[in-house]
Order: sequence, then structure tokens, then C-alpha cells
Amino acid sequence: MCVDVRGDADATGGIRRPGYPAAAAVFAIGMAGTTLPTPLYGLYQEQIGFSELMVTVVFAVYAIAVITVLLVAGNYSDEAGRRPVILCAMVLSAASAGCFLLERGLPLLFAGRLLSGFAAGLLSGAATAAVIELAGPERRARAAFAATAASMGGLGCGPLLSGLLAEYTPWPLVLPFLVHLALVAVAGVITWLLPETVEHTKRWPPPSPQGIRVPPEVSGVFAPAAAAAFAGFALLGLFTAVAPSFAEQTLGVRNLAVSGAVVFSVFLASTLGQSLTGKFGARRALPVGCGVLIAGLLLVASSLAIASLPLLVLGALCGGAGQGLGFRGALTLVSSAAPADQRGGTISAFYVVAYTGISVPVVGVGAMAMWLGLRDAGLVFTGCVAVLAACAGAYALWRPPSETQPVP
Repeated sequence: MCVDVRGDADATGGIRRPGYPAAAAVFAIGMAGTTLPTPLYGLYQEQIGFSELMVTVVFAVYAIAVITVLLVAGNYSDEAGRRPVILCAMVLSAASAGCFLLERGLPLLFAGRLLSGFAAGLLSGAATAAVIELAGPERRARAAFAATAASMGGLGCGPLLSGLLAEYTPWPLVLPFLVHLALVAVAGVITWLLPETVEHTKRWPPPSPQGIRVPPEVSGVFAPAAAAAFAGFALLGLFTAVAPSFAEQTLGVRNLAVSGAVVFSVFLASTLGQSLTGKFGARRALPVGCGVLIAGLLLVASSLAIASLPLLVLGALCGGAGQGLGFRGALTLVSSAAPADQRGGTISAFYVVAYTGISVPVVGVGAMAMWLGLRDAGLVFTGCVAVLAACAGAYALWRPPSETQPVP
């Protein structure tokens, strides 16, 4: 059971405490750390020496770690409380940055991504639930936007920050992670001050792995929502893992700040797309988002075919908007339908499907790049994801989920 805590005061002492915007800021800082290395992979390739396939494998290690945590401890915050789980995620995020600062080869690179994935897995369920619950019932739909915007915005700010620092400072592989450590320290203090929204918490409860089980109340909503999330996150995976390599090898763009900005653009567009969900309603946002996502994928394919950076940026903006539109609608439907005492676990199950979409197809791109080359592998990828998005959109039209709560 969750308490109606709006963040205005502590229920015991009457002291004002941070509310859901502060929790969203913590969420954004944590997620930014997971994408900091994106523009830096080229530098690591030069320093250590590894193939494009290894770049996607390093990225996949992160995604596998996220999925593992979601499966094993996705519902942990429902029992232990949101705040302790978020604090644990901040510690893991700081440890990940430490691995990158000490990096001397692939082992620490893998360790850093593994720890980063563990942090993101804990944050995905616990921080999303905390943001929504701190807002109270009357602001829950607005808080759902704050949660998804924090997640997407944080993921986008990571490569933008590291790209700028790597291109224009003398410590490209050091300063991004030092800055992130400072931000994590601030986030830790904020988290410590947040009200706890789980009423009856347990101290160190044993994990109870739940797999991808969802409550019966959510079963009718979950399938179309998860299908749309899978397709949208596949596009995000493409930009997060290999877009800088596309920009350098196919388009001749070697400025790390530009590469980071291209990745940032897809997440910025995702956040803007989420803000449009209220105009469509969560139920209609799923098929509309899939349609816009397909248009973005076609633009990305065109940019690779004719080597055009402007088309790649347009594809990022269009595809990101479609992903955000469908993703916020999906998360709103799933979180609204979930019982309060199972909300963290249900959201985590939703993210398992999404992170499967962000990881598995991208590893396929890396494998195909060894055979076909990066450009042709990207064309095959965009075609496959466009077909998947079309199927997800058609499914959402054929069996539209019930909309239990309007989006403002």
C-alpha cells in the first residue's frame, strides 16, 4: 500500500520535503550516467582497440544488466521502499563512473557498463513509482509525464554533456565522469530528503523474482503497450549504441560534440512527443506514435543511403517524437491500471520488454556490420524495426486498450 504523499511536508514532523519534481531530477541524473559513454566509444576503440561488434556487445552488457535487475528485483521497492532502492542505484551509478575513471582496458569498461545497468534497472521501477506517488492521485497523469520526461531527458543529456566535454576540454575520458560523480552526490542528498511513499516497508527483504508476470488488472493493457515500447526503444538503442559510429564512418562527422548532439536530439524529441500525448489520449497515442516512428525510421534509412547528416537529425527528431508519444501513452495506461502495492513490479516488467528492444536488435546491427558494413546493417535494421512498429501500431488499433485515466 502506498501513502498519498505530495512532497509538501513530512507526515511526522511537518517539515517541508522535496516533492515529485525533485524525485524526477534524481531520476534524470541517474539515467544521464547510463549514456555518458555513448560519444566516447570511438576514443575507447582507438585507445584499447576493438571492433564495432564489441561496441554493441559493451552496450548489450548494460542492457542485460538492466533486464536482470528488473527480473530479479523489479518489485523490490514495493517492499523495501522507494527511497532505499533509489539510494542504492545512486551508489551503483557512482561505482560505474569510478570504473570508467580507472579504465585501462575492456574488463573495467564492461564492469562500468554492468554497474550502470544495475543502477538503471533499480531506477526504472522505483524512481518512476516514486515520482508518480509523490504527486498524489489528482496529479498522477502529470507526474507520469514528469517520470518519462526525466528518463528520456536524462538519457539524452548524458551524451550531450560528455560530447561537449570530450571535444572541448583536455580530459575527454575523465571530466565527464567527474562531473557525473558531483551530480550523483547532489542526487543522493535529494533522495535522502524525499518522503517515503511505501507505508509498510521491510528492512532488507529477500528478493522475490517475478519474471514478466503482471497483475490480472493490467493484462489487457500490457500487450499493446509493451509492443509499442519495444519498437520505440529499438530506435533509441540504435542511436545510443552506434549513431556516433554512423556519423563518423558513413557521414564523415568526427566532432564528438556534434555526435552527442545527434543522440541528444532523439531523446529531446522523445520528451516533446510525450508532451503531445494529452492531445491524443493515452489509448490513441499508441498507434499514432508508431506511425510517426515509422516515418522517422524511413528518414534515418534515407540519411544512410545518401550520406546526409540533416536527414539523420530529422529522422532522430521524427522517430524520437513517435517513440515518446507512444511510450508515455503506454506507461500511463500500465501504471494507472496497476494496483498500488504492485505498481513498482508492473512498471519493471514493462521496462523489461522495452530494454529487450533497446539491446537485442542493436547487437544484431553490430554482427551484421562485420558482414555487410555499418551502412547496410543500418538499412536492414531500420527496415526491420519499421515492420515491427507497423505491427505494433496495427495491434493497438485492432485491440485498443481501455483508457482508465485521461492525460492532461
